[in-house]
Amino acid sequence: MKELNHIDSKGRAVMVEVGHKNESVREAVASASIMMKTDTLKSIVNMKVPKGDVIASARIASIFAAKNCPSLIPMCHPIKITSVEVFFRSDISEEKSSFLRILSRVRAFDRTGVEMEALTSVSVAGLTIYDMCKSLDKGMVLEEIYLMKKTGGKSGEYLCSVEDINTYNL
Repeated sequence: MKELNHIDSKGRAVMVEVGHKNESVREAVASASIMMKTDTLKSIVNMKVPKGDVIASARIASIFAAKNCPSLIPMCHPIKITSVEVFFRSDISEEKSSFLRILSRVRAFDRTGVEMEALTSVSVAGLTIYDMCKSLDKGMVLEEIYLMKKTGGKSGEYLCSVEDINTYNL
């Protein structure tokens, strides 16, 4: 089994030393879905939610979350993020629950990856959507939060779901 690098020889939690690594371009793409009533998603798309523009608010919250990830996740390094892009895709269904898909692409030039920043970004976007729409639909479900792709660093490229990425035309 691979030795954990967030634990020192005495079993204490530590932040991993990355000072010896070379800086390089890093990218991570994460995705999340929020399931909701069809009427709720139609209200979002048609900008009829009483609290305002849900997509714009979720996009800003998502970018803010990526930039502030080290303040939320104890072992995350502060890194030099060069860009954060957030995309939304609605899947409206009259027969079943509808979904709003969230995708975040984070790029940096640093010594460690941006996977946690991308995952935090989509999570906070989903939570923002829930907060803004909870008066319409308390049964929304934030789900399927996962890393779709990462590039850069010693471990190279990771690709989870090519079909999902292609639907966003990245």
